[in-house]
Amino acid sequence: MDLKRLSQLAVPVGVVGIIVMLVVPLPAMVLDLLIALNITGALLVLMVAMFVRRPLDFAAFPAVILVMTLFRLALNVSATRLVLLEGFAGKVIDTFGHFVVGGSLIVGLIVFAILLIIQFVVITKGAERVAEVGARFTLDAMPGKQMAIDADLNSGLIDEDEARRRRADVHAEADFYGAMDGASKFVKGDAIAAIIITMVNLVGGFAVGVGQMGMPFSEAVTTYSLLSVGDGLVSQIPALLLSVATGLIVTRATGDDDMGSDIVRQVTANKVPLRIAGFAALTLCLIPGLPKIPFIIAGGLMLVASSRVKVEDDAADETATAALSSAPDTPELLAAEIQVDPLGLELSADLIDLVDASSGGDLLDRVKALRRKIATDLGIVAPPVRTRDNLQLPTRTYAIMLFGIEVARGEAPPGTVLAIGDYLGSLPGEPTQEPVYGLEAKWIPAELRSQAELSGATVVDRASVITTHLAEVITQHAARLLGREDVRMLADVVKRTHPVVVEELTPAQLSLGEIQRVLQTLLDEGVSIRDLVRIFEALSLRASRTKELDPLVEAARLALGPAIAAPYLVDKALHVITLEPQLEQRILESLRPSEFGHSIALDPETSQALMSNLAHVVTSIENRNIRPVLVCAPQVRAAVRRLVHPIVPRLSVLSYQELTGAEQIRSEGVIGAEQRMAVGA
Repeated sequence: MDLKRLSQLAVPVGVVGIIVMLVVPLPAMVLDLLIALNITGALLVLMVAMFVRRPLDFAAFPAVILVMTLFRLALNVSATRLVLLEGFAGKVIDTFGHFVVGGSLIVGLIVFAILLIIQFVVITKGAERVAEVGARFTLDAMPGKQMAIDADLNSGLIDEDEARRRRADVHAEADFYGAMDGASKFVKGDAIAAIIITMVNLVGGFAVGVGQMGMPFSEAVTTYSLLSVGDGLVSQIPALLLSVATGLIVTRATGDDDMGSDIVRQVTANKVPLRIAGFAALTLCLIPGLPKIPFIIAGGLMLVASSRVKVEDDAADETATAALSSAPDTPELLAAEIQVDPLGLELSADLIDLVDASSGGDLLDRVKALRRKIATDLGIVAPPVRTRDNLQLPTRTYAIMLFGIEVARGEAPPGTVLAIGDYLGSLPGEPTQEPVYGLEAKWIPAELRSQAELSGATVVDRASVITTHLAEVITQHAARLLGREDVRMLADVVKRTHPVVVEELTPAQLSLGEIQRVLQTLLDEGVSIRDLVRIFEALSLRASRTKELDPLVEAARLALGPAIAAPYLVDKALHVITLEPQLEQRILESLRPSEFGHSIALDPETSQALMSNLAHVVTSIENRNIRPVLVCAPQVRAAVRRLVHPIVPRLSVLSYQELTGAEQIRSEGVIGAEQRMAVGA
């Protein structure tokens, strides 16, 4: 049988043997062997507890406590049986009863009582309290630890395997301290059982010796009392060792080394306390009557240790100085320290449950899914969202950060859901507005969700509200989030399947920076850049004639074809607003080139009238639940969009060539600069 199989059977067989010991008498020689094994095993457990670097390295300790306690109680029962039946319980108990306490009943009882006090009042009580507090704090800290792990995973600092390992450590730590909280109760109960068993042995021994064996009272007291005390001492020594091991484990902090090395290193880390202790010991020699040699030796050892610390400190200082001189603050290190996260999501303290998987929080999973959806919709790989808690935020508040600056904020009160609709007056809750579309809404208690849905309201949970808000922010700022490295990565992806397209375009015709500007403009106009092959082909053709931004963008839009108009189609019909031909001609004549593309240089009165008319027409059309688009000539489309966007940001501007995907074109209005035009019915 191999070693693994033996290790699997050893503990189950041992537990069965312990149970058998409770009912089957044991010979004295076997009892001696088992007592020796008990003491040695307890000493081994104590040494293991001292040499582990962190408590989880001895995760089986709670089970070991239970098995060792059961084993020791079984030995108590076997020893009691032998004491009462034969008046002899083996050499080990006899030796502890006579030699260890000098054969004195009074001394034995006093030593036994002192051991019980040390174990029960000091060590066991303290270990029990530390285990209880450790279990409570570990469970309370689980959500924050899990959120930190998921945030590091989302930000790319760790991979899935490392995140899985850290989560397992967090759960294992919680399970361990919870088990230790229960195991400390076993140790406490064992100490109480030792007192009761010893008292039973004393009373039972007197009764058996005097009543059954006819011993004189004094002889019965001497014989059975020493045996009972010996049995108690034999039991309390391993019990005390296990209690100490329990205290060491629950008070052990994770370190880089074993407990002994950590204690010595930390106690001797500073020479000042050692010198004070050494001189204090030498000062005690001045007290008349005190022995001088012990205090001189103790003080001398302290002073020698302090001089050793000085040498080590000097060596450490030299090493640190050398390290600093050889590795000064480099630009790379400083850049890493000041780097900001492109995207961040900060939660107030009472919203941590949204990211705590153990309580049903799935916000982080939804953020991961959101990144995949953004990639599918816009064609960009959104940067990881760094999620963290922020104690400075007001309660029930979240904040969305962009390059370290807050760009949006909202609320998600715990225990509520967001009901959106027109008939919410009968529902209790806090009125608010939906953060993305500004719809009238109300935060209602979560238990009223079904009632709100029956009343016709749309009900959204808190995580969905935050995710939708985050998606809107990413969509609005997609152009800013598309960096040069992202463009390089996208180009490399296209190059794997269409190498000729990329090699022809860059760097021969356009640099990555110029391609980035085109893609950013498309994203800023709400155009998906998923079809990079068509975009790159169009840019390659147009870049041979010009490298100006507007013509390149128009070429890319034309290549995308029906995909641009598709989001605005309703039953394959497109609702459009057009410009008067005279106004469009004036705009064309007023175009002026600039660094960021052409701009319109109309006189202020004409520009104001144009914007006023356009805003009125768009509002009238939207009141009929129609989403219109403004259509103009491709030569002026980009400039018109720059003029219109600050006033009517929700209105998209298309060129006539981009309407090929629509089967029907429905005119909803014509815009002029002189007077407000009628809106189509």
